[in-house]
Amino acid sequence: MLPFVIRRFFHLIPTFLGATLLAFLISQLVPGDFLTTKALEPNVRQETIDRLRAQFGLDQPIMVQYVRWMGNIVRGDLGMSFASNQPVVNVIRRPIQNSLYLVVFATVLLWAMAIPLGVFSAVRQYTLGDQAVSAVSYFGLAIPNFFFAQVLILSIFLFRGFTRENFGWSGLVFPVAGMTSTGWESFTPWQQFWNIVHHMIVPGFVVATAGIAGFTRVLRGQMIEYLQSDFIRTARSKGLGARAITYKHALRPAIIPFIAGIGALLPSLIGGAGLVEIVMAWPGITPRLLDAITRQDIYVVLGFLVISSLLLMIGNLISDLLLAVADPRIRFS
Repeated sequence: MLPFVIRRFFHLIPTFLGATLLAFLISQLVPGDFLTTKALEPNVRQETIDRLRAQFGLDQPIMVQYVRWMGNIVRGDLGMSFASNQPVVNVIRRPIQNSLYLVVFATVLLWAMAIPLGVFSAVRQYTLGDQAVSAVSYFGLAIPNFFFAQVLILSIFLFRGFTRENFGWSGLVFPVAGMTSTGWESFTPWQQFWNIVHHMIVPGFVVATAGIAGFTRVLRGQMIEYLQSDFIRTARSKGLGARAITYKHALRPAIIPFIAGIGALLPSLIGGAGLVEIVMAWPGITPRLLDAITRQDIYVVLGFLVISSLLLMIGNLISDLLLAVADPRIRFS
């Protein structure tokens, strides 16, 4: 196992260099840069623009800029932000942390809901419950998550207003915007934790909806296939109980493809929750990344891409190792 990990680690180096070189070259294809836009401001002198261009190395050839940037990455420096004039690490740390909270919560919700629903739908094939799970799954796959977020926001406001007018009770209040409540800084650490979790419920469910729907449908098909296999019939003939057959003998091989996909979860963590973060005012990666693209703050954009590439490569390695644990037929020499 250890030699395999070492080989894979050395294989990641040229992959990382190729990915970063491609991202850097693509970023240079955009006409102009942050300082080009800055030069259009009437109160900014040309001497200031020239000094900043030399400071950030933008007056050098593209390959020289890339080598300089890669040298900084090796030392743990992702560069300087043009817009805020501070290290990129400081700019992207908080948005990444906020998106990690949301996407980890959504991932836990995905697995906690999809596995029971997929197993339930498989063992009760063509029943009313199976049809209901399938209908909800198709709905989750069909509706865009940003539109579903808007529907939930409107539904929560309507329900809250209806219960307040008719019963004098606003119901269980789920925040639909932001990450924390007013006065969050004065809360105790435990109260701060639960306040963030409370704010994550609605956006986390929206982010997990499509994944739950897809995971449930695929797991259902996998489970049905394995429940009709010869080794399952053998297990039944030996007198094993339904629970042991379902969860020990059928679920374990059925879930192997999803273990292989765990590697894709890491870059999805850095990818954030997409438009859901914008619709629900979650201070995550997507609003910060769009702001950096608008301002042509290239090193901030490249910082997100570098971390995403690293997580993708590390995630693929973790997937291979988990497959060896889950599937006894796989061994790495």
